[in-house]
Amino acid sequence: MQSLGAIAFLVHDYDEAIAFFVDALGFSLVEDTPQGEGKRWVTIAPRGSDGTKLLLARAIDDGQRAQVGKQGGGRVFLFLHTDDFAADHARMQAHGVRFRETPRHEPYGTVAVFDDLYGNGWDLIQPAG
Repeated sequence: MQSLGAIAFLVHDYDEAIAFFVDALGFSLVEDTPQGEGKRWVTIAPRGSDGTKLLLARAIDDGQRAQVGKQGGGRVFLFLHTDDFAADHARMQAHGVRFRETPRHEPYGTVAVFDDLYGNGWDLIQPAG
């Protein structure tokens, strides 16, 4: 058996990213361990999830900083599943999350594209069924 334990997610600042993901998206802070010299091992995950985590990786040079917000190359990059689209959508809007579209109903579920604090595209999806 194999699984993805974490996906590195480039950020400008650990604390601003933690605040966005925890407050606006409702994620849980799984770990925040100092690694020395200002580096931290920070993992977050959607609340109730026991799957893949995001490892918040602070950009440390110009090349990495230039990629913050562009990890998906302009496409939707990550897909956040929910069992309560209306509640999550409302909470996110109340915290200033920018949605690119109004929610729509597709054969696979209810979905709306939103941007994270750096401009990466995400789908918020409540799967059908």
